[in-house]
Amino acid sequence: MNERRQLAKWLIVLGVLHGVIACAGFFAPYDPLEQDREHPYAPPMKLHLTDMQGHFHLRPFFYPFRVREGSVDQYDEDIARATPLIFFADRSAYRLLGLVPCRLHLFATSGERVFLVGTDGFGRDQLSRTLYGGQVSLLAGLLGAGITLFFGLGIGAAAGYYGGWRDEVLMRLSELFLALPWLYLLLGLRAFLPLAVSPLEAFLLIVIVIGMVGWARPARLIRGVVLSVKERDFVRAARGFGAPDGYLLLRHILPETSSVLLTQATILVPQYVLAEMTLSFLGLGVPQPLASWGNLLANLQQYSVLVSYWWMYLPAVAMVPFFLTYFGLSSALQEWATPHK
Repeated sequence: MNERRQLAKWLIVLGVLHGVIACAGFFAPYDPLEQDREHPYAPPMKLHLTDMQGHFHLRPFFYPFRVREGSVDQYDEDIARATPLIFFADRSAYRLLGLVPCRLHLFATSGERVFLVGTDGFGRDQLSRTLYGGQVSLLAGLLGAGITLFFGLGIGAAAGYYGGWRDEVLMRLSELFLALPWLYLLLGLRAFLPLAVSPLEAFLLIVIVIGMVGWARPARLIRGVVLSVKERDFVRAARGFGAPDGYLLLRHILPETSSVLLTQATILVPQYVLAEMTLSFLGLGVPQPLASWGNLLANLQQYSVLVSYWWMYLPAVAMVPFFLTYFGLSSALQEWATPHK
């Protein structure tokens, strides 16, 4: 019972985190591509509940920025223009979950722009770009893990069930993939692909590349499960009644690999998110102006950004709760699958 509670807790947390990213248009105040050239590298704005006269306000408000005299990226608060936040406001159109047309935003303002997490060099809102960038990075991780587990399941099941020369060839191939350093393999494979591609093509290329290089470890784990299950009495009895190989695999053997598949999925998704971020950070992944966590961090390659604008690190902070939750869910799945321990 305790294992189920832990599993449910991590699933709820993960569902909430993914829900926020999936509904990025609702939580993001602006379009991630919208530029404000008057506010490049604006720092995060402070929200207030008490004004300069000591009066308390029920609604949070902020003071708009004005460029400091003699500077282009230094700002002061204009305390003469207190601007309240408007919650559940009807503003720019977007598609909720990528499908449903919607105009409702969690918060907005009337006239002045609010930057709760600052802006980048083009004046684009970092909060909006981090939320929308999470959609790209997390989707790449989920799809990549799905491709890996699909091939790992097929190859591992074939090697474990049929054995013989098939098992030898497939396992030697898996050892080769395990011995290769995945980062250099990703860079090498990406180098052979065309650089001048659209953002959608670049995203699909990344998903296919990262999904195809990580199948070896899941395949070996699934092979071990299949080797054990195929010798059990209920499988032997079904084989004795003349059940074909396809029936045995689909009905009796592959369902026994579900715990391994789920555990591997929780481990692979954050790894593949990190792989997408690495490729995009190095300029080999999703290109600008489309936002992903990787190309948001690519701005830190500039020394002036690295030392002067601390809020440009925040996209890296956004991925931490996802990674911790996935690893916590992986541990809970292992305890749930082996309660005797």
